[in-house]
Amino acid sequence: MPLYLTEEQTMLRDTARDFVGEQAPVSHLRALRDANDADGFSRDLWKQFAEMGFTGILIGEDQGGLGLGHVEAGVVLEEIGRNLSPSPFLSTAVAAVEALKGTPHAARWFPGILAGETVAALAIDERAKHGSGITLRAERSGNGFRLSGAKQFVTHGHVADLLIVAARTSFNDDEDQGLTLFAVDAGAAGLTATPERLADASIAARLTFDEVEVDADAVIGEVDQGIAPLGRLLRAARAGASAELLGVGAGAMDMTIGYLKERKQFGVRIGSFQALQHRAAHLYSEMEVARAAVLKAQQLLDAGDARADQAVAVAKAMTGLATTLSVQEGIQMHGGIGMTDEYDIGFYMKRGRVLTEMFGDANYHADQLARAAGY
Repeated sequence: MPLYLTEEQTMLRDTARDFVGEQAPVSHLRALRDANDADGFSRDLWKQFAEMGFTGILIGEDQGGLGLGHVEAGVVLEEIGRNLSPSPFLSTAVAAVEALKGTPHAARWFPGILAGETVAALAIDERAKHGSGITLRAERSGNGFRLSGAKQFVTHGHVADLLIVAARTSFNDDEDQGLTLFAVDAGAAGLTATPERLADASIAARLTFDEVEVDADAVIGEVDQGIAPLGRLLRAARAGASAELLGVGAGAMDMTIGYLKERKQFGVRIGSFQALQHRAAHLYSEMEVARAAVLKAQQLLDAGDARADQAVAVAKAMTGLATTLSVQEGIQMHGGIGMTDEYDIGFYMKRGRVLTEMFGDANYHADQLARAAGY
């Protein structure tokens, strides 16, 4: 598979770039933050995403979607990252859609996603770091289950219509066994969401499940076999977050290069200084390597290749490192003004930091790759 976009994918990228750049630039994020918007994103913009067909990229044509793949979803996510656009696209149109594909839940939730009316949130993490284990209990109760426990860092969890919840239905020596994935209506009795604003001005929720009752139909897949749908969800989420990170890094790099070309010191543009040119060239190289890793992961996911897990881990780790370099170099090359709220470069640093932690940071994925290789 060649590591470049096809003509159709390039056309989609151009369309997404124009749309997101015009409708949700960094000033859109700044306005939501300054207004202390309770949702953390624009519902009108979410409906516009639907009108553009973006929310149906991963939904099959037989269910009203476009029937495209992760490469195309990543094209949109990169533009979201480039503009720091607050959007439920990653959690809803990518991760949730992948988890619900081929299940009875698709018929219920896909129409709302296609219309830009439904928002889904992912209730996976329970501790400070991703991958620290799932202990939320789901005990059998009547013809269903009773959920008890807590989740945190649930982006859009306070305003979501659908919560995809990973719970433990039995305890085994192997932590991957005994997991079950549930589709939970956000209005369920006993469920409490406490929103908190993160460093990048996005809003995530702490969720408390106080004996939340769900029926057996809430199960996604099979009881105790949740590792399969959870794996689909996490592969899609990690590949999507990698694409968004790529956009954040690229946006910060473009802003920095533009500043180097304009800012004058000692009567000359600072971009003419060889030391800064070397740093810019190094940054460009790192971003291009990360871009290749992301595209490879997306292509393998679309092909259903067994190597996709490894490629996704590589992509998430590499984009985290490359984007961290991009935003740090951006702050440094802007000088002192880079730390002020007046300049947008600081927003890229904050968004990059949050995205790097989501669904596992570089160290987490490096460890996973090492374990898979037998170390």
